[in-house]
Amino acid sequence: MTMPFERPIRIRFSHCDPAGIVFFPQYLVMTNALVEDWFNEGLQIDYAQMISRRRIGLPIVKLDCEFSRPSQMGETIMLTLAVTAIGRRSIGIEIVGDCNGETRFRAKQVLVTTSLESGRSIDIPTDIATALAMFAPQPELSEAQRS
Repeated sequence: MTMPFERPIRIRFSHCDPAGIVFFPQYLVMTNALVEDWFNEGLQIDYAQMISRRRIGLPIVKLDCEFSRPSQMGETIMLTLAVTAIGRRSIGIEIVGDCNGETRFRAKQVLVTTSLESGRSIDIPTDIATALAMFAPQPELSEAQRS
């Protein structure tokens, strides 16, 4: 089973639009912070050093979002990050925001390791690839393999 990374997020006034619900771009700010926390805490890779010293970026190159229900100030949503794919230069992730048993939003992203010097994609560094392995998606077992 794939190991997820979770983080509760309290919806604040600053996340909301005049209608009192989360302004949809704020979810992307939250997911970006979640990825940074996942690197620091889940992967044990210092995100700030990765960017500033190692000059490795992790831009989103593909994004698919679905907004199911609005979230309001004062609610706490649980953000769950799961790795869906690991390539030579890219990481596929899915982030789901749930509150009280309801999915509020789902974001599927493809992140690409990038040299901040050249602006070009690079292979995922060995230490990051090793850390990612514990979050790697597991192949589904067939009925025969489960028996």
